[in-house]
Amino acid sequence: MKITKKELSPLHAILNVAVTKQDYSEKVENLLKDYRKRASIPGFRKGQVPMSLIKKQYEQGVKAEEINKLLQQSLSEYIQKEKLDLLGNVLPKEVEDFDWNNDPLTFEYEIGLAPAIEPAFPSKKTINHYEITVSDKSLNEQVERLRKQYGSLETQAEATSDSEITATVTFEDQSNKATFSVKDLKGKKNQSAFIGKKVGENLSLKTKGLFEETSVLSRVLGVAANEAEKLSTEISFAIEEINLRKAAALDQAFYDKLFGADKVTSEDEMKQRIKEDSEAQFEQQSDQKLMNDVTEKLIEESKFDLPKEFLIKWMQHGGEKSLTEEEAVAEYERTEKGIRYQLLESKLIEQHGIKIEFEDLKEFTKGYVASQMAQFGRMNPTDEELESITASIMQNEEEVRRLSSQLINERILDLFKEKAKLKKKKVTFEEFAKEAYA
Repeated sequence: MKITKKELSPLHAILNVAVTKQDYSEKVENLLKDYRKRASIPGFRKGQVPMSLIKKQYEQGVKAEEINKLLQQSLSEYIQKEKLDLLGNVLPKEVEDFDWNNDPLTFEYEIGLAPAIEPAFPSKKTINHYEITVSDKSLNEQVERLRKQYGSLETQAEATSDSEITATVTFEDQSNKATFSVKDLKGKKNQSAFIGKKVGENLSLKTKGLFEETSVLSRVLGVAANEAEKLSTEISFAIEEINLRKAAALDQAFYDKLFGADKVTSEDEMKQRIKEDSEAQFEQQSDQKLMNDVTEKLIEESKFDLPKEFLIKWMQHGGEKSLTEEEAVAEYERTEKGIRYQLLESKLIEQHGIKIEFEDLKEFTKGYVASQMAQFGRMNPTDEELESITASIMQNEEEVRRLSSQLINERILDLFKEKAKLKKKKVTFEEFAKEAYA
């Protein structure tokens, strides 16, 4: 067998594979002999079927299968030996009326090659690295939310503007039991419909414009948000409970529920802790923005070619579903930036020796679990809880892959912070949202 490479361009080539009869004939002959031993054909005793009949029935299929195995193995060895860094997969060239009786048999495969890359960190213009702070207004709102979350419920005779309503909600042929606040309703008209109502009473309202947030309508109806958004129908409420949620007092019992026994002992300490925890969560959003901005500039300033013609052809014919040429061009244009970043990322990982050890991933997962719990008001989980949840997550292969990818991104982000030209900018979350995502 002989493999030769013909360059179409520096990053696009054809591999020509010549397979002679000598390369496969002995293997095919042995397989056919084995078929003869096991063949059961009417009119012949087992093992006594004439070889001519076996060849007539099976030779072409056995030959094609064996040559295909030989091609795959030889191509893999050649690519490894020649240290070819491929983009996409090897793409076989189709030949009409291929003659399997030729000797040698010739096969052609198109390949795309990865370019030589030298990542160029952004240097022409500074990039903002936002330091997001919690405003007093936002902090006070968060304290009030926590006080209500940990507060007590007081039964009311009739609904007021501050009430929480528990009702069975019926619409079309569905029903769902849900709790919502009168203040969740949009506009005075909808709120007034509930004010003064008592347990056991019923009322009907239109879904359109009923709640301030689609997510609340989705929860109340028990349907997906995209379904709730499309609904325009009448729903009925059968009121089962009316309660007033009284905010928890700012006392030691409240602080202990939030942070653990005696970890925080005053309102000022509580606010400082909430502020620090919130700003730690905001840091993730700031870092994501920085990651996106540096990535954009890195792609823009790191100049290298791609085997565009090959990649379009590969996208057209190499997937599970064939695309038209127009669809393949559109797919290439949609994914080109992603391909460039994957190549840059691989080079950065190689150049800077970025790797993940098991203990690194375990500690990262524990941190992830703690941050998720904090978002639901669990500010002080025990080590036993964190260890147990972390162990459970790390038994899930899909979660391990996802968290490993996040940890790699974190290591790359650290590299960006070290290498890119950054400028610290202090803003409130409201200012960040307006400036960064306007």
